[in-house]
Amino acid sequence: QVRFVESGGGLVQPGGSLRLSCVASGSISRIYSMRWYRQAPGKQRELVASITGGGDATYEDTVKGRCTISRDDAKNTVYLRMNSLMPEDTAVYYCNADILNSLGRVSSNYWGRGTQVTVIS
Repeated sequence: QVRFVESGGGLVQPGGSLRLSCVASGSISRIYSMRWYRQAPGKQRELVASITGGGDATYEDTVKGRCTISRDDAKNTVYLRMNSLMPEDTAVYYCNADILNSLGRVSSNYWGRGTQVTVIS
């Protein structure tokens, strides 16, 4: 079994910054791409940013230039640095990854509980 634990969310004012972290643990042989998603109230979960095993990053259009995704493979951790936060960024943020488990299977069906980001004046 694989477990994700997200942290770093909070209540911030517009223009503020946060750094989200997500640690993967459990039956992990290798982690390929890692991703951050978010889900705002009443909306579908959306992909915010992703990073490949080689470090190539992609971003959803509304966060380009404001967010940076990074990873520390030694710690099985992915980060999301968020700057210039706006009320529209308010959501629960989840991490996800393509994981090769000890049985030799790749799965992306693991999710944590998420971390709440709230941006209000």
